[in-house]
Amino acid sequence: MAVLIYAESENNLLKKSAFELASYGRAVADKKECDLIAVVFNLSDPSSLSEYGVNKVISYEDPTLSAFKAHEYGVHLVSTAKEINVDLVVLSSSADAKYLAPILSVALMAGYASNVVALPESYAPLTVKRTCYSNKAFNTTILKNEINIIGLSNNAFGAHKKSTPLSVKSGEISPSSGSLQIEKVEKVTGKVTIADADIVISGGRGLKGPENWHLIEDLADVLGAATACSKPVSDMGWRPHSEHVGQTGKPVATNLYIAVGVSGAIQHLAGINASKVKVVINNDPEAPFFKAADYGVVGDAFEVVPALIEKLKKFQNS
Repeated sequence: MAVLIYAESENNLLKKSAFELASYGRAVADKKECDLIAVVFNLSDPSSLSEYGVNKVISYEDPTLSAFKAHEYGVHLVSTAKEINVDLVVLSSSADAKYLAPILSVALMAGYASNVVALPESYAPLTVKRTCYSNKAFNTTILKNEINIIGLSNNAFGAHKKSTPLSVKSGEISPSSGSLQIEKVEKVTGKVTIADADIVISGGRGLKGPENWHLIEDLADVLGAATACSKPVSDMGWRPHSEHVGQTGKPVATNLYIAVGVSGAIQHLAGINASKVKVVINNDPEAPFFKAADYGVVGDAFEVVPALIEKLKKFQNS
């Protein structure tokens, strides 16, 4: 038996989630006394995975797999899982992984638990702790299948180095039977993505207009953070919908979430509740966000944010 992870990459670089999955998988593999195996696609150098406990990498190299295709990636992951006789597959909580999970679950007749936030409480049967009700509560899920799949919540476990010897094997490419054809992929470059960010700076209607968005971007630049916005901001066209976070946008589970001029509607709070530390800056002391925040600043964002940026720059240069 073995534990299998899908280590996601982009532009020939492993994503942060890959190292967190490796750390989680290593901890599970140690308990089960088995190997940890990672599957990668079109990644020229997977050696860094050995620093996080991966014993073996199955590498699939094919130009047709340069962009994510759920069916094709699923075929190769299923093939690998059957070949090496795995009993546990660990995926991230990315959009790609959420497409893959049901495909793998059906093909492997596997149980699937998403939003897992901790190591299994037991292994016979597999018992895991998960978030539910838009991160408002936890539940305990028991999986009794011979093969099971865990979807690990972002930033739930962290990346922990534990070096192991690594072997790399090329996977056999299967003929594609999928009908999806990708003509073009457009991505924002040069910015930290919400999915990979440890820190997210979000703005709301309190900024009064798109011409003031430089406050969010300036603070994000200082902290190396991603930028985000509330639903009203994206609806009004101030920011692209790709930056909308919340229950109806992108869920956020960062180490630090700073909301500037965001009142804190219940849908917004539900989508960012999994963040470890939440900070709000708002001139309305009755804003709902203050009840959910770990730290709050009652004040004018146009005064507070520039002062915060100045202090952070002095701290970084000291």
